Amino acid sequence: MAKPDAVFIYIGTYPNEAAARADYDIVKDLHAVGAVGTYDASVVTKDDKGKVHVNKDETSTRHGAWGGAAVGGFIGLLFPPAIIGTAAVGAAVGGVSGHLWHGMSRADVKEFGELIDTGQAALVIVGESTLAQAVEKAGLRAEKEVAKELDVSSKDLDTAVREAASELG
Repeated sequence: MAKPDAVFIYIGTYPNEAAARADYDIVKDLHAVGAVGTYDASVVTKDDKGKVHVNKDETSTRHGAWGGAAVGGFIGLLFPPAIIGTAAVGAAVGGVSGHLWHGMSRADVKEFGELIDTGQAALVIVGESTLAQAVEKAGLRAEKEVAKELDVSSKDLDTAVREAASELG
């Protein structure tokens, strides 16, 4: 049973970026009808040189105060900075990464990281625990997926994200 204040993380992998974006649109629609609370989501791709790219052109459609820092902090846990091909993961999201890290085991980090490596594109969602049930019912079309509830307070994560946003802004 989901804790009302917990953080939920979902990664689904797709054969291509378009398929990941289609599910991303479903998540945006879920938010529009009030089915999910605060969340951050991005389509993540890996180029032919092995660089990981966190999609930035969706920033204006992200909801809540998290605006990219939650996914950026999570991606920063999974991949070394040298292979991240975007500025979305920087020193300012270190506090966000720290909060997420405390809610995951090393096995969780490994499982999430390996899932992205096997996909051509991935949808990464970090959100309040209300997102878990909505995503499950939405019938997303990922080829592979991992979803976990972290033992991390969404309020604490929200504070870390706001601090990161003020450092970036």
